[in-house]
Amino acid sequence: MLLGLPSHLAPQSSSRAIARACHAIATVLLVAATVILVAAQITNPALILWPAMVALVPMLALLLVVERVRSTVSTIAYLVVGAAAVYVYAVTALAQFSWITSSDAFTISLPKLALVMVGGSGLRARRGPLWATFGLVAGEVATQIATWQAGATPRIDATTLLGYVLIVATMGGSLIARDRARRVQPNLHRAARDEQVSEVRHEIEQQASALVHDTVLSHLAAISVAADGRLDPSLAADIQRDLEVIVGQEWLHESVADASHVQGEWEASELHRAVEQAEAQGLDVSVTGDVSAPARLAPAVARALSLAVAQCFSNVLRHAGTKQAELVLLASDSDVSVMVIDNGVGFDESKTGADRLGVKNSIRGRIERVGGTVQIWSSPGSGTSVMFGLPVGAPGVVAAGPRGAERSELERDRPEDAA
Repeated sequence: MLLGLPSHLAPQSSSRAIARACHAIATVLLVAATVILVAAQITNPALILWPAMVALVPMLALLLVVERVRSTVSTIAYLVVGAAAVYVYAVTALAQFSWITSSDAFTISLPKLALVMVGGSGLRARRGPLWATFGLVAGEVATQIATWQAGATPRIDATTLLGYVLIVATMGGSLIARDRARRVQPNLHRAARDEQVSEVRHEIEQQASALVHDTVLSHLAAISVAADGRLDPSLAADIQRDLEVIVGQEWLHESVADASHVQGEWEASELHRAVEQAEAQGLDVSVTGDVSAPARLAPAVARALSLAVAQCFSNVLRHAGTKQAELVLLASDSDVSVMVIDNGVGFDESKTGADRLGVKNSIRGRIERVGGTVQIWSSPGSGTSVMFGLPVGAPGVVAAGPRGAERSELERDRPEDAA
């Protein structure tokens, strides 16, 4: 279910694709039910079908609301209003259509299937099957009550049941793929770090080879061509000095220090501290990409990045309606790119109040002051992605004030007011 997308985008993209597909199917089902009623009414004007038509209107309207604002309130409202609409629709159909004699008729199944499709609301992927079950139960209860009142034959609706099984299986497959991707990510990180350590070891071997060539072999060659007798004092001094370098292992200590830096640069970074603080507050943060990328930034730039990312995490916790976020780290020769992604309710930045300074000052302003760029992709119901582009090695420009003020802001764990 990764749809050929990168591993850090596939889970969110798959969840949203399933949600939109479910909503599109539900819309088609409700429109089809309406078309059937209209066609029957035109064919036989004596039928009284307008109550069923009217009942489908609020159900369709709430479906559009669920598509735009995926929240618990909108989903429950759709289920409640949808169950009432299914009841009115079923009572009307059973009373007016002589050829409908049981509760499993395909015509009655259409709005029930639309209720089941609420499982793809995308509110939280793991709750999708539960919402689908609520939709199935609500639709069946409403239909059976209508069947009992109309004196029709109650039967198991195989069509609705099959639709329920398919949507739950689809969401279950997406969840399994997401969990598998999350389990693989730590292995990928370890593999990346092992590769870096391997590169450092190779560099040590190359340095050792070069050192042997430049010292031992060179001195042996010099001795072989030297005149008989006492060794030249300058050559002896050079040999003694090089032996002290080799025996003292100064060159090796520098390389080992570089290897330790590769291992611990992420854990020691301020960005890692921001991730830990967010997780302590209840946010599940998945880190992917090149975790050594922040070490390439100047201290002032890295500090500004960590504070801006901390503000993004705070926004997710306060406003996104989700407890999951992803931090993606990428690096090139000239810049470092960092993305914060969530699949929450999203927002419209242009409609953010002037008194809300989270995005304006704590994110955009802070990054732009150190020479970086910020791009935000978000809309209501579609989650939020924030990308930071930062120059490598640039000193940056920090706003007036003591250096400790910026650091203490992160340590206090109180980001500015969220957007």
